[in-house]
Amino acid sequence: MGGEDDRRKERTVVEGPYLMGIDFGTGGVRVGLFDHQGSPAVFRAVEFETSHPQPGWAEQDPGEWWSCLARATRGALEESGVPADQVAGISVDATAATVVAADAQGRPLRPAIMWMDVRASDQARRIQETGDPALKYNGFGAVSAELGLPKALWLKEHEPETWNGAARVGECADWVIQRLTGEAVTSVNTASGKYYYDRDEGGFPDGLYQAVGVEDLLEKTPQQVLDLGTAVGELRKEAAEELGLAAGTPVAEGGIDAHVGALGLGVVSPGMLALITGSSHVIIGQAADAIHDPGFWGAYTDAIIPGQYTVEAGQVSTGSVVAWFKNNFAGAAVAEADRRGVDPYVVLNELAEQVPIGSEGLLVLDYFQGNRSPYTDPHARGLVSGLSLRHRPGHLFRAILEGICFGTELIFRTLRGHDFELRSIVAAGGATRSELWMQLHADVANVPISITREPESPTLGAAMLAAVGAGVHPDLQAAAAEMVHVERTIEPDQERHQRYAFFVDRYAELYPAVKDVMGQVSRHVAGGDPA
Repeated sequence: MGGEDDRRKERTVVEGPYLMGIDFGTGGVRVGLFDHQGSPAVFRAVEFETSHPQPGWAEQDPGEWWSCLARATRGALEESGVPADQVAGISVDATAATVVAADAQGRPLRPAIMWMDVRASDQARRIQETGDPALKYNGFGAVSAELGLPKALWLKEHEPETWNGAARVGECADWVIQRLTGEAVTSVNTASGKYYYDRDEGGFPDGLYQAVGVEDLLEKTPQQVLDLGTAVGELRKEAAEELGLAAGTPVAEGGIDAHVGALGLGVVSPGMLALITGSSHVIIGQAADAIHDPGFWGAYTDAIIPGQYTVEAGQVSTGSVVAWFKNNFAGAAVAEADRRGVDPYVVLNELAEQVPIGSEGLLVLDYFQGNRSPYTDPHARGLVSGLSLRHRPGHLFRAILEGICFGTELIFRTLRGHDFELRSIVAAGGATRSELWMQLHADVANVPISITREPESPTLGAAMLAAVGAGVHPDLQAAAAEMVHVERTIEPDQERHQRYAFFVDRYAELYPAVKDVMGQVSRHVAGGDPA
């Protein structure tokens, strides 16, 4: 893997002014320059390192974030030929909860604790045991050790010197915004999604924080809680010199990478939903009313669009299960693909297309790494039901795709049970390269699925925030109308949808029928209590 991404050398020349979107992912920072209509001028990415000091821990150096950002911004301007003074606005998205402890000047006091770090599992359990009403945001179910609040509590309890010396304990995106502008602010997006902030209930949940003994986190949290895209301030002279940008450039409030990615897909009105695919499926939707359930997270007040509510759900293992099958059980298909000079998934899709709906009796539970939604069960496991001697690799591959789509539909059913009217889906990520898979999703859900022109949706979403903060567009809905462009829409087939209903019902019955056995075996293998 190289450090800087030099892809997309051939681009259509676009005219300024330009909006800069900065996307801090797990593996690196990505900078994109877009015009006011969302056409990209350049992308530049620079990787950084993650350290794992202990099992379950993950840390990064904020100083490296900044130096990599400088390389990315300077590289983007140099490659595109865009003058720094033609950048009209800047904004940021980042992984969350990635927690930074810093002094009043923004100097980090220790490495950042990454979103994937689960050292705070005991703190998460104790937060859950409070039963506080704020826990509605995780459906009153299990509190994830990945959230920001448990990590803040861990810092207080395990590193009191760091805690006492920190003026700020908060998010990566907020740390970057302060480094850019000198302003200490946070967004309603990260505050609600990772710290239980609720405008409908007066803001931060004082009672919950007091119950677990971390009420002084509020003293280390900026009191300005801004909407996404709100103008924060101007780029400081020192930061501008380091990044190669123009001092005084407007900087807008940013937020969580997945949520900003949903914005970059144009998900800005109730009933719209982003389906972000990769090794897992992330589902982010907009609702008109507050809904809460153990099967999903949220609904977060004003988290993306003021006056709306954001719901979030996901499937842990989707693309990873597809890759698992290809890498371990599809030798003949891989060999055929090599002979033809095509991707192995081309051959596997061709085989799956020859198999009828329902894969001739095969049902696959996609819970290979547990279930995130709607059961939140870490002990759930994958299952293939209905195998016979007739079944071939094409059957198994199609059954895996169908099982993933059934799992997605089960999440949709949970949302619909709360009067969430699912009107449209916008998809992004690796699965969109498979027409078969996207058609299966559309048919099973009976909802059209759109694919947008720009696959770099978090970077575009950050640029949309920059556009609003700089006054290029009046609000996020207007920015979406101008900057997000649908490339194609996959319509559901009614006849196939009706045929799939039987199999979705059986899929929904399968996990409750086997969960006890699954849990016993999973705990036994892990060395825990087999009961």
